[in-house]
Parts: sequence; structure tokens; C-alpha cells
Amino acid sequence: MLTGPSGSGKSRLAARAGLPVLRLDDFYKEHDDPTLPRLPGGAADWDSPGSWDADAAVEAVRTLCAYGRTTVPRYDISASARTGEDTLALGGAPLFVAEGIFAADIAERCAGLGLLADAICLRGRPFTTFRRRLLRDVRESRKSVPFLVRRGWALMRSEGAIVARHRALGAYACGRDEALDRIAELRAHEPERGPGRERAADTGAR
Repeated sequence: MLTGPSGSGKSRLAARAGLPVLRLDDFYKEHDDPTLPRLPGGAADWDSPGSWDADAAVEAVRTLCAYGRTTVPRYDISASARTGEDTLALGGAPLFVAEGIFAADIAERCAGLGLLADAICLRGRPFTTFRRRLLRDVRESRKSVPFLVRRGWALMRSEGAIVARHRALGAYACGRDEALDRIAELRAHEPERGPGRERAADTGAR
């Protein structure tokens, strides 16, 4: 499991890990879901764990570990809606990275299923995270610029609390290089499997 504040560099690090990646942020609820938490004024609270379908995410992890492939939603953040689905296959890889801002929220459940090898919270400098997040969100037209600035400023001020919460949920907080070292260590102790040989006892969410 790879978690951390929005904009901390999780997706980039996951890509560098050289492992299949399960994008947990694609399990956001849709804008018209009645269980979606709201901010004062009625706007959806996308930074609340309640805005995310944890049960579906756990099931995707379980299925991927058991069978080596699973169906995952394709989520459009700018539209706050699912636009389709894709198939993620491990292709014989014994490990994979499950990455998202709420990954730590399911770490204990995955550990209880015997699927978790490590849970990492990526942390860095709050202002660097703010700048990286804002540039990304504006480039992808995720929301209006004033909204993104307000949200980004609030997240920057609360970044320490966000990291502390992930740690309380069992994630190890560290920087990019140490995170890559931890993943490399896991890979070094896992033998390669052939295609179609994945099983829950052999394949773990990393």
C-alpha cells in the first residue's frame, strides 16, 4: 500500500517501482451518490475517506491477489464520475503497488486477509506538495482554479495531520528514496512467478 497527501508524488513513485499499479483513487464515489459526505454549503467533501468506496477497493485487492487480474473503474475527477472500466492484470508479477490517498484506510483489512506486505506513507515538504498538486490539478482541469487554490492551501496547512493519520492507521512515513528502498527490498525477497500462477498466498499488495 502506498499512501500520502494528494500531490506528494505517489503516482510517480509507483511508476518508478517497476511493479503493476492498482490506482485506488479510481474508487471514488460518484457525485450523485447519496452517501457522499458534504461540506457546509453542499459541496462534496472529496478529502473525506467517506467519499471513497473502501469495500470495492478491498475486493479489487483481494481479487487481484487471488487470480492475478481484476476489473477496476475508470474515474474522471473533473466530472466526479466513473466513465468506464479497465482490466488490470499482474502478468505473473508476485507483487503490486496499491496507490491512493486513502490506501491506509484499508491497510488493516488487507493485512487481516493476509495480503499486505507493507504500507508506506510518502511525505515531503508541504509547500512542494502544494505546488506540485496545484500544477497537476490545473493541467488536468480537475476543478475550477479558485477551488483548487483554496483546497490546496487548506491541505498544505493540514499536511502534518494527514501524515499523522496515515501513521496511526499503520503506514510507515518516509521520503521518496527510502520508500523506493523499502519496495526494492520487498522485491529482492520475492521469487518470480510464471503467468497465471498468482494466488492469495503468493501475491501481496505493496
